[in-house]
Amino acid sequence: MTVAAERAEAAVTRDDLAARLAAHPRIRLAHLPTPLDPCPRLADAIGVRALYIKRDDLTGLAFGGNKTRHLEFTFAEILQSGADTVVAGAYTQSNWCRQITAAACKHGLAVSLVLIHGVKGPRAQGNLLLDRLMGADVTVVDIDSMENIQPLLDKKARALEAAGRRPFVIAPFALDQQVLAALGYVGTAIELDAQFEDVGIDPAQVFICGANNTPAGLITGLRALGREARVTAISPIRWDEARELDIARVATATARALDLNLAIQPGDFVADEDHVGEDYGVLSAEARAAIKLVAETEGIFLDPVYTGKAMAGLIDHVKRGTVGADDTVVFVHTGGMPALFAYAEDLIDDG
Repeated sequence: MTVAAERAEAAVTRDDLAARLAAHPRIRLAHLPTPLDPCPRLADAIGVRALYIKRDDLTGLAFGGNKTRHLEFTFAEILQSGADTVVAGAYTQSNWCRQITAAACKHGLAVSLVLIHGVKGPRAQGNLLLDRLMGADVTVVDIDSMENIQPLLDKKARALEAAGRRPFVIAPFALDQQVLAALGYVGTAIELDAQFEDVGIDPAQVFICGANNTPAGLITGLRALGREARVTAISPIRWDEARELDIARVATATARALDLNLAIQPGDFVADEDHVGEDYGVLSAEARAAIKLVAETEGIFLDPVYTGKAMAGLIDHVKRGTVGADDTVVFVHTGGMPALFAYAEDLIDDG
């Protein structure tokens, strides 16, 4: 039996996958479904037959973004735990922490953030400004990588417990929490499957930015539904482990959580780490050009850390021929626009 035949045999219906997803505890945070917008001027500019953007920048919570879908499942667990404080961490311009803080505010929980100094440092701009406006307790630290943040989160939790609080630590690399996050993007796949049917398209290519949970959930959902589109995950960051191994592990665990007869292998998708540029959070020239192109052709804004680099990756794949001129392409916009304001000097040349 061919790989395609095996996938077709293992595929489930949209209603079946939605029912499996609904079996997991969830709270509603996002405005769903998000639109699938045709972008003909951008398609012409980059040289593909048709391009659609899935507008997950419009999920609604605190300027929206992909993390809102993640948090619908994560916060169900947090609320069930009886916690009164959420402890989380990332970089100072973290979309994740901005949306965590907003979700906590909506449910009357305190937030304690441990934020890595990052490229833009502790300037009260962009996401960091929003964290502080929402009342998060913010500690900015100088460490070299997200991979070293867990001990600091645990230390913060111990201090909160000593003060009589009930903290819940969102552990960025705990597989059970990664699966909760990935479930949100199984939901995106369900939406896309219905939208493809409504619009009358069967895309050859789907591009998304993400290091693990977001692409893992999307890949799981599309493969479960029997969609054969080539999924390319453009990574915004480099870690020691190859992204395809991490994504495949999270995707397979997500499939298991949904009781799907599905194992995702690294060869089932493309994990592209070639568009990070100088470093995570450092605007590349290619991303800057992509941000301006999308704004000028479609009036849609990408961000400098994630989606700008993902669009630069898509444009590069068109130039290299791995995306064909006759392909129909879907680009999943994962949000992040508040960071634009922290990068104003990098984005605009007034000279």
